[in-house]
Amino acid sequence: MKELHDFNSSVNLLFTDIDDTMTDHGQLGPEAYQTLWDLKSHGVEVVPITGRPAGWCEMIARMWPVAGVVGENGGFYFRYRNKEMIRYFSQDEGTRKANQLKLEKIKAQVLAEIPKAGIASDQFCRVIDLAIDFCEDVEPLSKRDVHRIKEIFEENGAQAKISSIHVNGWFGEHDKLSMCRQFIEREWDANIDEIQSQIAFVGDSPNDEPMFEFFENSFAVANIDQFVSDLKSLPKFRISQPGGKGFSELGRKLIELKQS
Repeated sequence: MKELHDFNSSVNLLFTDIDDTMTDHGQLGPEAYQTLWDLKSHGVEVVPITGRPAGWCEMIARMWPVAGVVGENGGFYFRYRNKEMIRYFSQDEGTRKANQLKLEKIKAQVLAEIPKAGIASDQFCRVIDLAIDFCEDVEPLSKRDVHRIKEIFEENGAQAKISSIHVNGWFGEHDKLSMCRQFIEREWDANIDEIQSQIAFVGDSPNDEPMFEFFENSFAVANIDQFVSDLKSLPKFRISQPGGKGFSELGRKLIELKQS
């Protein structure tokens, strides 16, 4: 991974993870939130790409200074424009409901096998995936238990990704990158392969790996260090600070390059 000071390209769009990329200890601080406004005012659109649920994404799309939001690890995107909430899902409603029934069986298996795991507190407002909490509101589980949770999803035919706080599992072929492709195609009327030099991505954990691999301008905040051994594809650049401070550090760099 190169250092942030080695980056010298101007971009028009920043895709960003939220938890432990924009946040510190579970909270969005004033510096990181101000960075969203600063980027917007300097011509850099921001689209969060998160594992967080539909309920959260409704609020983010409506109230944050962002151009849209991809949620539940690529299950959908929401965009609020001209007093209209645009919602695009990777699956129709019938498929989503059928998959939720299958996820209920996986939930029971996970809790039976790893009783110290928890169901994410935001599960009630999810529509695509199941989020297993391994350190947000429960005592941190061992890496072995975390990987076992991922295996349980996969043994049942589901996809699963490990974030900094949850193991998210779902049925379907989507991931963060596939929904970013849909967002760019449908909302920007462009092909992501053709304009990726105009886009940057920043994240912090294994569920960001498809984005790290694809984007030439991929970044990670410093807390990526704890996951390096779990990644096959590393981000191209490492930011010196963790979490929200690192996000703001990147924001300042992107604004500087936009002005030069």
